[in-house]
Amino acid sequence: MSNKKRKATIDDGMNPELVSGAEFDGYFGIPTIKKPEEIIIPDRIIPFSKLSKAKKFEDAIACYEMDKEFSDLLIHPDDYIEELKKHIFISPDCSLYRNAPLSVQIANVYRSRAIGSYFQRMGVYVVPQVRWGNSLTYTTDLLPEKVAFLGIEKHSIIAIGTYGCSQTKDDKYHLKAGLESALETLEPVVVLVYGSMSPKIFDDYRHTTQFVHYPDWTTLSHQGGVR
Repeated sequence: MSNKKRKATIDDGMNPELVSGAEFDGYFGIPTIKKPEEIIIPDRIIPFSKLSKAKKFEDAIACYEMDKEFSDLLIHPDDYIEELKKHIFISPDCSLYRNAPLSVQIANVYRSRAIGSYFQRMGVYVVPQVRWGNSLTYTTDLLPEKVAFLGIEKHSIIAIGTYGCSQTKDDKYHLKAGLESALETLEPVVVLVYGSMSPKIFDDYRHTTQFVHYPDWTTLSHQGGVR
């Protein structure tokens, strides 16, 4: 890995070199992850920390784990380009805690799109990860645009993670409300879902798109899906 001294992505302005040549979306200038020429549906979704377990292109690499597990990817993205070119890559799932300041939630949307956009321009097949926080990120109640969905083109493939996001009544409410808003805004052709797919949340929307379900890593391991 790189011996660079950088310790955080904000050290020099959120890695401005990552967005050189990028297209930007909305008032907040969120880097855009372009719709792929061909939609490819992964066979498996593997956490970034288990990158060595990926054996073929159709093994998608995703960051559905604690942020510290993929922090080096955010700080030293160039170290992973060649390896990620061998697989499908789902852009980083940077945490959008609902009780975090809105500025922090917006910054993490930016960070995820910046990395995804950069990797895409470097030749990696990138699927945009869609993560929303509180209602201010997926509605226009306060902001003039739904910031959680900026930087993603319509009628494409997206990914969402539900693992650990439906434990409380409030979690379930925001998961369903955000999902409905994402589907209305982005009109995706395919939605990859990592984690549980509760019928109470997803059944109302099955006619709107193709959902493809993937078990979380622990479940996949117990099912013998890890080789």
